[in-house]
Amino acid sequence: MEQKSETGASKQLAAIRVRGLTGIKININDTLKMLRLYKNNYCCILPNTPAYAGMLKKAKDYITWGEINDETFNLLVNKRGEEFKGREIDSSKKIKYSDYFIHNNKKLKRFFNLNPPRKGFGRKGVKHPFQSGGALGYRGEAINELIKRMV
Repeated sequence: MEQKSETGASKQLAAIRVRGLTGIKININDTLKMLRLYKNNYCCILPNTPAYAGMLKKAKDYITWGEINDETFNLLVNKRGEEFKGREIDSSKKIKYSDYFIHNNKKLKRFFNLNPPRKGFGRKGVKHPFQSGGALGYRGEAINELIKRMV
């Protein structure tokens, strides 16, 4: 998987987990784990591919996502980026799954732990879609404002 975060050549998606674990179906929980959204207010930067788009649509009732710009990405990495200290995966395995990405010659984790947003998620809360005033689902460019409030 190729990361073009420094140049901004490919649009990337930011996904944020909004709701918790209670009453969640097993297949949706597995999808959230594959997206690296382990807890509430976790954010992950994903490439804009059809596979990830399908995973985001499957978990739409528990997350919000949209296109992130370079300014917000740099703010997120500088303020909330944690250094990866685990072991690397050897090339003998069949699945190549990297738990880190390289930014300014540092190995950083692929997920970010954020604060709850200042002034809340929306006027209807975390059980309604973004289009009707809530917090869930696709938000487009408005994800940048939410991330800035959460950093």
